[in-house]
Amino acid sequence: MKNTVLLSLVLLTAMLSGISCNQLGDMPAPQRQTADTRKKIDFDIKVTRDGEDITHDDSRIATKADVTAGDKLATMDKDIPFGLIGIDMNSGTLLLDNASVSSGGNGYTGYFDNALWDLPSAITLSAYYPYVDNVAYGEEYADYSIPFTASETEAGPLVSKTVERAVDQLNMIPLEFQHITNDIGFKICDVTPAEELQGLVHLRKLTATNVAQAGVFVNNLQQGRGLWHKQGYYRKIVVFEGDAKVGVGMENEKFVGYETLEDRLRDSHRYYSIPDEIEIGKQCVEVIYDVDGFTHNGFYYEPLKEQVARYMLYGLLPDNVFAYGKQYTFHIGIDLSSVYREITFAPAVGDWETKIYENNDDF
Repeated sequence: MKNTVLLSLVLLTAMLSGISCNQLGDMPAPQRQTADTRKKIDFDIKVTRDGEDITHDDSRIATKADVTAGDKLATMDKDIPFGLIGIDMNSGTLLLDNASVSSGGNGYTGYFDNALWDLPSAITLSAYYPYVDNVAYGEEYADYSIPFTASETEAGPLVSKTVERAVDQLNMIPLEFQHITNDIGFKICDVTPAEELQGLVHLRKLTATNVAQAGVFVNNLQQGRGLWHKQGYYRKIVVFEGDAKVGVGMENEKFVGYETLEDRLRDSHRYYSIPDEIEIGKQCVEVIYDVDGFTHNGFYYEPLKEQVARYMLYGLLPDNVFAYGKQYTFHIGIDLSSVYREITFAPAVGDWETKIYENNDDF
């Protein structure tokens, strides 16, 4: 859906696609056995958005990394295992304690103790990617908590939907991973109506400040949904730094790359963030731009260097939150009808269209 509110002559639109936990305590971990006495389990891996399969060819699309120049859409790395958790639905017993599942070549395969499956009941399974070893469990293992920082991986994190299966159906487990971060990027254009003032703007730097980068995701196995708890680690992210002349008109709007402006989303410089609440006076976007010298109404205006504009995000997004599983693309329009006219912006919200953008670069 798209709801756009124009605040000025310039458009900037945003698009969307303390934990108290009990440790495992005295419960012994399953003993590792040889492959001959263990049961082989294969996994059918998909990444989905609202139940829609978004895999493309054989790639397992994950989320955009905290990128550097040249990075593209990240994928699930087969060299990085995911964590699997299994609970007996009748007794609430933890059967799989954060088992590490690695790729078996073309897909993921795990081996587990046969004794775990000698049960007259079904099992509730959940998985997350990438694997971390410090998972904590809530009361009666109804939920589990995953710590995460942006430096831990270049793709993720992802959490699967809950899978409930009878024991005799565990030779193949379908896992549908979903995004639990948000994805943020930018597009830019010159929207100056006066022809003699068009084409003068150079983007020099674009920075997002106070971006949440660490937290703990608590995934509820019974309700099939999760909740982020931030850990207070915020940082500044430089999205663009260079000298790129800004195209004129919405039809020439381009995605912001790391050093250049790009035609395609997948070539843009995007970053992921822990979902966050927007607070008054906290999160902002800083735009630094130059203006070429020009003559207007018989007067020559000297070039302007490193003009700085900072714009607060509070009040722009629904409920003042970045929601997980959403994609935000800020559309920046610069109007030089007056050389010192400010850049303003307003948001719209939509679902995170996470896929390879061969035929759909625009939102």
